[in-house]
Amino acid sequence: MQIHNLDNQTILLALAVLTGLAMLLQVFILLGILVAVRKTASSMQKEITSMRSALMPVIFDTQEIIASSRNTLVSTQALVANAQGFLTRISPKVEAAAGDLVEITKGLRAQTAQVQSSVQEIVDQVRKQSNRVDNMVSGVLDTADRAGSYVNDVVARPMRQISSILSVVKAVVESLRGFGAQPR
Repeated sequence: MQIHNLDNQTILLALAVLTGLAMLLQVFILLGILVAVRKTASSMQKEITSMRSALMPVIFDTQEIIASSRNTLVSTQALVANAQGFLTRISPKVEAAAGDLVEITKGLRAQTAQVQSSVQEIVDQVRKQSNRVDNMVSGVLDTADRAGSYVNDVVARPMRQISSILSVVKAVVESLRGFGAQPR
């Protein structure tokens, strides 16, 4: 193999061929990139269409929920405003009622203390009267017992004596009868 003399034209020709080949290679690479980008764009378009079809109902539902939430929020705000108005109107009445309840409670406590004191006095009086009645009943029962014993002694002793006398009389009568009834 022989190496030719390399002159300027040959070098320029070789460089031109190399540049052409490089450009041709660059065209093929760019065509490959173009095909890949088109496939990717087509695939992305399909994915976007798929996502759009999946997301649109969600978006519409979300819009409906947002609209419903707005209506609910408006209703809630009206309710809160009504509640605030009600509380504003009723607050003085509640405070007055609470004050009245405090006064009633104080009065009831004072009356309860008076009633307890009165009940204690009544209980003490009842206890004293019970003791007096107990003493009186005990005295009456003791007197009745003594009277019963006295009556028993007063009546029973003469009755025993009379009974003894009657027994003696009976024995004498029987013995006299028995004495006169015997044959002689």
